Amino acid sequence: MNQKENKIVAIAAAFALIFGGTTVVNAMHIMEGYLPPKFCIMWGVICVPFLVAGYLSIKKTLSNDRKSITLLAMAGAFVFVLSSLKIPSVTGSCSHMTGTGLGAILFGPAAVSILGIIVLIFQAILLAHGGLTTLGANTFSMAIAGPLVSYGIYKLCQKMKVNKNVGIFLAASIGDLFTYCVTSIQLALAYPSQSGGVAASTAKFLAVFAPTQLPLAIIEGILTVVIIIGLETYAKSELTGLGFLKRGEN
Repeated sequence: MNQKENKIVAIAAAFALIFGGTTVVNAMHIMEGYLPPKFCIMWGVICVPFLVAGYLSIKKTLSNDRKSITLLAMAGAFVFVLSSLKIPSVTGSCSHMTGTGLGAILFGPAAVSILGIIVLIFQAILLAHGGLTTLGANTFSMAIAGPLVSYGIYKLCQKMKVNKNVGIFLAASIGDLFTYCVTSIQLALAYPSQSGGVAASTAKFLAVFAPTQLPLAIIEGILTVVIIIGLETYAKSELTGLGFLKRGEN
């Protein structure tokens, strides 16, 4: 190989070492084995009623309009893709978009709990992103808490007659940020600061997440608006059947 090719190989090797090493340490939602067993069990138990509600919600939606399964699958794929694009952050976790705002806006927050846990299981098994022991904690933060806030923000904006696209942007971006607020609290509860306890530890985790998560939340809000504009153009009948659009609405 010539000198130029050697440089390319060296750069590629450096990237592989840097990012390969990082993945083992902290390229995850909350990594496998990072939480003590009692917290793994606690968060798993808390998730159960939300998952039951999510199953019933999806069952009702599909019984009312079978064609909505296409949009449901698309919302799940959106969560999988966005939440797989991770940026290493604090040890034991990472920053990434969640993609759950789209599903919450279209199907409600309950349905997203099912989509989220399916995504998290696949990521834990196939991508070593997150973990099975921390599945409950990751499900609660990303697939339950975040979507609940996204849905609430969207409905509040509707009630206040805010421009629909602005409401979608705020719902997706704030829901994303809230996910990381919950993740910070989860980590702080498991590992409180020696000086300041849980509150001080939460503040430290939030401070580490913020530089990467704030711009990612803005990007997710914009992407969600773009996706829904596209659906309104090319999947109007499906959105009407779902109840997102009223008949005759442009």
